[in-house]
Amino acid sequence: MSAAKVKMRGKKMRNQPVSVQYPSSSAQNGGDTPNPAGSFASARAAEVQAMLTAVTKTTGSCHVYGALPKHMRRRSMSHNTKRLPRRLRDVANRMREKSLQAGSKKKKEQPKSKSRKARRRHGNLLLEFNRRQRKNMWLETHIWHAKRFHMVKKWGYCLGDRPTYKCYRACYRAMSSHCLLQDLSYYCCIELQGEEDKLLACLSLLTSKETGPTFAAALSLSGRRQGSVVLYRAGQYPSQPLGPVTFLWRPRMQGTTHRQLWIWAHPTLKKDLLPELQTVCQCCEAVVPPVVPVVIPAGVVLTPEPESEKTPEAQQVTGTKRKHSGIYSTGELPPGTVLGLTVDDPRVTLPTKKVKALPCVKQAQEVDEEKRKELMLQGVPEHCCQSYLWEQSVRDNVTDNKISEQQLNRMKSEVLVPGSRLSPIPLQGRVPILLVHQPGKQVGHEMSSWGAGWDLLLPKGWGMAFWVPLVYRGVRIGGLNMTLKHSQNKGVSHFPHDYPDCPAGVRFQEEQESELLDKFKRRPPAKRTNYIKHGCLAPFRCPWEQLAEEWELITREAESQTTTEADTVMEEKMTSRRDITVTKPQSHVTVLRNRKSLRLLSGWCKPTTSKGQRRCRVGEVPPLDRSAATSFLATHVMSLVWVRLSLLSKGKPEFHAMVCVPTAEDLQLLKKGSSSTGPQEPPHKDHFKSRIKRKKKGNKKTSTPSLLPKTDSNESDLSSTSEPNPTTSKDPKSSSQSTSDLIFGLWPDPLPSVTSHCSRVTLGWVTQGDFSLSAGCGEALGFVSVAGLLNTFVNQPMEHRGTLLLRNPTSLHYRFAKINIEV
Repeated sequence: MSAAKVKMRGKKMRNQPVSVQYPSSSAQNGGDTPNPAGSFASARAAEVQAMLTAVTKTTGSCHVYGALPKHMRRRSMSHNTKRLPRRLRDVANRMREKSLQAGSKKKKEQPKSKSRKARRRHGNLLLEFNRRQRKNMWLETHIWHAKRFHMVKKWGYCLGDRPTYKCYRACYRAMSSHCLLQDLSYYCCIELQGEEDKLLACLSLLTSKETGPTFAAALSLSGRRQGSVVLYRAGQYPSQPLGPVTFLWRPRMQGTTHRQLWIWAHPTLKKDLLPELQTVCQCCEAVVPPVVPVVIPAGVVLTPEPESEKTPEAQQVTGTKRKHSGIYSTGELPPGTVLGLTVDDPRVTLPTKKVKALPCVKQAQEVDEEKRKELMLQGVPEHCCQSYLWEQSVRDNVTDNKISEQQLNRMKSEVLVPGSRLSPIPLQGRVPILLVHQPGKQVGHEMSSWGAGWDLLLPKGWGMAFWVPLVYRGVRIGGLNMTLKHSQNKGVSHFPHDYPDCPAGVRFQEEQESELLDKFKRRPPAKRTNYIKHGCLAPFRCPWEQLAEEWELITREAESQTTTEADTVMEEKMTSRRDITVTKPQSHVTVLRNRKSLRLLSGWCKPTTSKGQRRCRVGEVPPLDRSAATSFLATHVMSLVWVRLSLLSKGKPEFHAMVCVPTAEDLQLLKKGSSSTGPQEPPHKDHFKSRIKRKKKGNKKTSTPSLLPKTDSNESDLSSTSEPNPTTSKDPKSSSQSTSDLIFGLWPDPLPSVTSHCSRVTLGWVTQGDFSLSAGCGEALGFVSVAGLLNTFVNQPMEHRGTLLLRNPTSLHYRFAKINIEV
């Protein structure tokens, strides 16, 4: 039979009687004398009852016409019941009356959907757009991005993640030689106003001079440079960091000490930063929405001021812009340079088709070389940093009086020569902006100043007015993915990915772990990577707390035994701690941001590639020995340090790759030359695979528990005792709960020792990794334990100091890498 007939037969036979088994009286009476007549009558009664139940229920269609054979059915019976046999007319009449009564009831009228023409009207479109961004806000460039990008909902915004077309290398070329444009208007801008001394006194509680320049830096305080700093909770340095922010002071006004400060923070940092600022500054929340930051990593064509402005300040600003035209690269300018301008509406000079903007070499050669060097060394004068963008009334006026697209098109249509520039430019077409220079790559000795660019700060509502003209000038557009790649190529940490000690970073790692775990569970078990066999304890997260605590314990145990060699001590301690979990109380791990300590670590890591430092500084840095390492770890034993790893041979570092310590035999492989690929990790045994199988078999046999043999339970007990189980517990409830939480290919919680689980000792993990097009090799960024790193440096020979191993979570192959600590 066909599938349709089988389905129809099953539908008809679902209510038919089946074999009815009536329990015997001996089973009910507990073994008394059986009564054959009574049991026979009871069994027959059960069968009769099942048959009556099947007869009363309809098997197929409940319509009365289904009772007739097919050759007697007529289409006219539906409206003329006299066509039916007399025995079925009454039932058909009752069903007909019931259907008429049901049709007479007034049904709820469904709202008629509007036509597409009505839905596309401007007012209806705005209502629909406002409804769709109730939960996640839209940027001004959202419609443009939604047509060309894969959109993601993050941090309360709807953002473009990556383009729908392949453009990875094209975006890299744009970052290197032309221009890559990104919309960063989802960043929160917080404004603080007050007396300068009071503001500095309050903000000094959130920062520390040991980490670098703060809000009170001279260049930043004057308003000529933009600054960046890592904020902490009030008086809690070096613990409890909040996250990094960038800030900009308004240049001083003559005759007043009242200052204005803008602080830009990531949206995940806002809910932690605002309460702290309100407590320290004793102020209310002040978020400034009208400033739209846009990243432009290339030269910007600036519109000159009108010739009617002949004041001395205007002439100095014009001279400064002429000096800017003589700069060959934005990397030549001092980092954080601020330039305030008032430009024309770029829609007025919008080209008819896309044209790639190129620098004018002739204009650059005409600039005096001395003035150019003066600009590179001293930067922009303070009065050139002033802008009307600081005034809220001016911002509101510019936003409210913006020329609409309809008015602008009508003005262009009235021009005598089509395509020519509007003259004179209307007053509504003057826009105050701020240009803030962003430095490029400042670490390492290759590709210096790579990725330098500008932040373009605009009034609210002018985002698309500048966006489309920039696109018509040949710029590339990047999303969140390219933002991460830009910071990775520059060798800097990216927030909140690379801040494990901040609350926002902890929340991000938890969300990321749940997303990766859900993606892992969606794959069939046979297609999943068995991370247990690869020796990877936590492929979706990095247990930084456990890593720092284990290295602290190892350091203390090594200090107590000074008679033995350091290598033997470390190997013995690792072997003894293979199946031991950390039992000491939890303590918060911190990231080392002290500049003095970082310079010391960078000097011990030979050779150093930090910018502005010689490759070997024997006289400046004290020699590294056991006593120097002990004194350094007295204050930084529970700290992590940000490092950059460069592969010495082929390979591509991946996300959450393990950073390990090479053995003496591994270092001998380096003498073979650059062709040496590295050692291999022996495959691990999956002890949880058999338990998962027994669990599945047990679930199948739960319906018939009496059929389970007694020997099966004994075998399971023996096998469970023979296999090492780090999750065993004396409580049977906890053991059953841990068995139910097992996932094929993943270690359950709590994890065993993360440092000694593999054949090579683990120092840390990678948070960003890929093949770097700027360096021409695989590069990785991540964190390692300070205690483990110093222990490795002390035990390594001088010629191999700073050489570590890198292994991806899905591979058993180790790769040699060179570690660099950048300051």
